[in-house]
Amino acid sequence: MGSSHTDHAPRAATFVANQDRAHWHDSALWFVRSKRDKAAADLPEWETLRERASQIKAHTVARQADYLEQFAANAERLGATVHWAADAEEHNRIVLEILQRHGVKRVVKSKSMLTEECHLNPFLERHGMEVVDTDLGERIVQLRQEPPSHIVLPAIHIKKEEVGDCFHEHLGTEAGAADPGYLTEAARQHLREKFVAADAGITGVNFAIAETGGFVVCTNEGNADLGVSLPKLHIACMGIEKLVPRRQDLSVFLRLLARSATGQPITTYSSHFHGPARDGELHIVLVDNGRSELRRSEQFRRSLNCIRCGACMNTCPVYRRSGGHSYGTTVPGPIGSILAPARDPEQHHSLPYACSLCGSCTDVCPVKIDLHEQLLTWRGQLAGRKLIPWTKRVSMKLASHVLRRPWLYRWLGAIARWGLRWTPRWAVYNRWNDWGRQRELPAPPTQSFRQRLRKRRQGGADQRRSDR
Repeated sequence: MGSSHTDHAPRAATFVANQDRAHWHDSALWFVRSKRDKAAADLPEWETLRERASQIKAHTVARQADYLEQFAANAERLGATVHWAADAEEHNRIVLEILQRHGVKRVVKSKSMLTEECHLNPFLERHGMEVVDTDLGERIVQLRQEPPSHIVLPAIHIKKEEVGDCFHEHLGTEAGAADPGYLTEAARQHLREKFVAADAGITGVNFAIAETGGFVVCTNEGNADLGVSLPKLHIACMGIEKLVPRRQDLSVFLRLLARSATGQPITTYSSHFHGPARDGELHIVLVDNGRSELRRSEQFRRSLNCIRCGACMNTCPVYRRSGGHSYGTTVPGPIGSILAPARDPEQHHSLPYACSLCGSCTDVCPVKIDLHEQLLTWRGQLAGRKLIPWTKRVSMKLASHVLRRPWLYRWLGAIARWGLRWTPRWAVYNRWNDWGRQRELPAPPTQSFRQRLRKRRQGGADQRRSDR
């Protein structure tokens, strides 16, 4: 990562400027959130599963080194080759060396946020290899030459008409065609050619089991299975936080993952890999890339519990209304706003402020990460390092000055209630007032909260006296 700043607000403003798209994006994600709620409500033991998953993850993180060694030893016993990568650069170099050693020119890859994090695709392409993302949403954004905007629904920001235009340009479909069935069939035929011609398959890892040395890849399209069944070479790229201790622990997470992500009881394909295919090779690349540093942080260690379900994004009012690309990082939304500053606080200082602190992300997290509390903690740390704009620091100091003086708060509240009733609309909604954009002021109250409370108490006292 470079040290240049990426501010969420102007990126979000670009997305919100198209109001039709912003509202459509918001409602599409809320639909997925609603499906999650129904799936959770249908399972009486849902909260028990969440608590169990949280405990398993906390235990695994506490003994991470032991479980990593156990997993590596068991994976190698099954015939896999295990590689260790300290950072993204080393991960990319290891993958390239494996591919070059086998003379690979064409790679098919299933969805992997780790390889997105490491920017593997452009790295391999610079070395003369064709890399094809085989998840349909990932293939769409790859053809459009843009990053995914969501970790589970990578093309959620793109309308079917735009997919039709993209496929017409790259796959030769009929101009103006937007029927999802027709476009999906075109993608299927296109990807089938890529699967057959591939020299190697690359997958991510959803869960790795220390006890067995095996791992699981979850997809809804079966593309991971196809990608590693035809070529003889399979490379699995895995963040070191993806471990669970025992085979029996896996069932807890598989029941939580799909319900939280898309409202399904389970992913369509939950593929288990134990060693290489016959006459093939399996290479597992274990990647740190800042995870050990995060593990040492008492405040942010619990973010390593994340199973990348995307539920926090689907519910987040900021993410839903500003789009994933506004975050400028591989993993957007609430969890991304914790992980990105951990890697580069200067570059991603604005992300913890892209949050209303409503706590909805924490409520839906299947592994009970205290997301909104960690975002609040980040705000304090970034302010302490003076990494937030001077305008925000000054405004917060003024707010602190007012809130610590009740008499001043009451006086300014009275002025505001009076002033807002007489303030002309253009004074709030104009090109110079950023706050007025995309907001509508409620009608100012005629009384303060204290006045209403005093009146209510007085009414209660009068009622008690009359009852006597």
